[in-house]
Amino acid sequence: MRLTTKGRYAVTAMLDLALHAQHGPVSLADISERQGISLSYLEQLFAKLRRGSLVTSVRGPGGGYQLSREMAGIQVVQVIDAVNESVDATRCQGLGDCHSGDTCLTHHLWCDLSQQIHEFLSGISLEDLVKRREVQEVALRQDMRRANGQASQLDKIEASAVE
Repeated sequence: MRLTTKGRYAVTAMLDLALHAQHGPVSLADISERQGISLSYLEQLFAKLRRGSLVTSVRGPGGGYQLSREMAGIQVVQVIDAVNESVDATRCQGLGDCHSGDTCLTHHLWCDLSQQIHEFLSGISLEDLVKRREVQEVALRQDMRRANGQASQLDKIEASAVE
């Protein structure tokens, strides 16, 4: 089972947006700088997040993106689903053709695990994450480094294209 970079980066970017939402629209350039995700990658992700009605864009000076609703109303699984990502523990992407075109012995076990992960992520909102002490500490560290013109490789995430 794996969650690809697309889903991870989408959740990271949405969490960054939620953490900085109180200051108005957040630019993708700011998210890119704080999280070390390429701007072009973020543009592709946010086009999907906008189509998924999770964010809205604000044009003009001081523009950027904002959450389309309260943080409590956006679940992590919605972010992952919006970027066409799935959390799938099967080798066959749930099609049931994992053993020479037939269902393998453990297919239903992995389907059940995928469902459990989906339910787990359905129970976590952006607000839940924002309230976590460790998330606030990392965000503060990133903001302080950015204010001081420093960047840590430990805080950087790099990607070249949306899958």
